[in-house]
Amino acid sequence: MADVYAEFEDKLPLLIREQVREHLPKGASESKTRKALEAVYEEYLSSLAEPGDAVGIVAAESIGEPSTQMTLNTFHFAGVSEMQVTMGLPRIIEVFDARKTMKTPTMEVYLRPPYNEGKDIKSAALRIKETTIQDYATSFSIDIAEPSLTVAFDVARLETVDSSVDAVARILSKGFKKMKVAMKGSSLIITPGKDQSLNDLYRVKEKVRNVYVTGIKGVHQVLPVKRGEEYVIVTAGTNLKEVFALEFVDETRTYSNDLYEVQELLGVEAARQLIINEVLKVLNTQGLNIDTRHIMLVADTMTMGGELQGINRTGIVREKASVLARASFETPFKHIINASLVGETDYLNSVVENVMVNQPIPIGTGIPKLVTRSQE
Repeated sequence: MADVYAEFEDKLPLLIREQVREHLPKGASESKTRKALEAVYEEYLSSLAEPGDAVGIVAAESIGEPSTQMTLNTFHFAGVSEMQVTMGLPRIIEVFDARKTMKTPTMEVYLRPPYNEGKDIKSAALRIKETTIQDYATSFSIDIAEPSLTVAFDVARLETVDSSVDAVARILSKGFKKMKVAMKGSSLIITPGKDQSLNDLYRVKEKVRNVYVTGIKGVHQVLPVKRGEEYVIVTAGTNLKEVFALEFVDETRTYSNDLYEVQELLGVEAARQLIINEVLKVLNTQGLNIDTRHIMLVADTMTMGGELQGINRTGIVREKASVLARASFETPFKHIINASLVGETDYLNSVVENVMVNQPIPIGTGIPKLVTRSQE
């Protein structure tokens, strides 16, 4: 039976061969297997683009036209006003521009048993969320006479994240070395040094509020939600590297929508897949049906150099070999002048530059070059 699949090794991709193997009934005869593979091969050939097809233009039209019908900007999670995800055309633009700063970075953290069944999921979520002193403090008060700053804590809340007032005191002592930090019951008293004024104490009060205590930095909100038969923690903010280090996290399925973070941690192939997933998620949410291969072509173009590049003048446009193609996108004078200074030659091998000089473009019937002998 292996010989039958070996016959199609150079004809069909490995994934398609494996899918045929999975879907064929167990014990299928060699002749039936060959017949199925031949039918799949015929279908595969019919799905390939013909040489000379303007696949880039078709992909641009197929994605661009439906995208103009998108209206939603954000998706809000019910009951949590701070939790929202950019959707619709703004998200498509974010992805294709490969922007480093996103409006709403987010993760979907998948959990191992028994957390994915709902057990202790609240404590798991609290271990992920970044918390600061203001999350545990009940009051901040300044004594002008002393002078001193007193921070009162909710001890019960600190205990839910396996912390204590004493642990917070050590954190503050490291961060504010010029000030004295003393513990008094469930409060901390901060007194300025000899060379510090009351104004310094007011500034310290504002800084103390935002001092990191527990959790993962960058994750500002967490929300446990049920997806099918299991619980998942959705976050506002992303930090995949530190989330992967948690023992209750299933790192094989945990997902971030930050392209650059995924590229840095998991590689450019993972970033390519994330581009496809994110665009398809937006399109499916909007009820738009666009062939996945168009999006795959764009994702391949953005990552073919080994790292992410946006579809803009600082990304893949800058890498084009044609001077006229580079000049056609936003900054024409710069490219034409630079090309003139070094005597660069444009061989007019692609679509854009031929359109600009009013020549047949090298696609379809424009590919063959016919030479005829003139009659004398």
